[in-house]
Amino acid sequence: MSDFHDPPSAFAQHLGFELTDWGEGFSRYEMPITEALGNRQGIPHGGVHATLLDSAMGISGCWTGDPDTRLHALTLSLNVQFIGRATGTRLICEGRRTGGGHKTFFAEAVLTDDTGVLVAKGTGVFKRRPA
Repeated sequence: MSDFHDPPSAFAQHLGFELTDWGEGFSRYEMPITEALGNRQGIPHGGVHATLLDSAMGISGCWTGDPDTRLHALTLSLNVQFIGRATGTRLICEGRRTGGGHKTFFAEAVLTDDTGVLVAKGTGVFKRRPA
C-alpha cells in the first residue's frame, strides 16, 4: 500500500469500509460484514455491494502519486451484476481503471468475500475533478 491515503468520507465511516490498498489504476476496499448491513434476508444489502463497487472504481482513477494533489471522481454511469452470496466475515472490493482520458475514465471492480466467494462485479464511467 502507498504511504499516503484518501481520508474516508463520513458515509464510508458510517458503513465501516476502509481503503486498504491504492496505487496507479488500482484500489482495494475492505469492510466487515455486520448485522447492520443486512437486508430482510439477513445478508448484506445489494446497496452495500453497489457502494463498494462504485467507491473502488471511482478512486482507482484518482491516484496522483502526490499526497498534496488530490482528485475526486463523479460517477456518470454505474452497472452492477449481483452474482453470489457472501458467506465470510469481510467484503473485499478491488477496482481497476480500464481506460479513458484526462477527465473521463472507465473502470471495473470485483467484490468477493474473505473466503473467495464472488459476490458481484461492476463497471462504470467516471469524471475526474479537483479535490
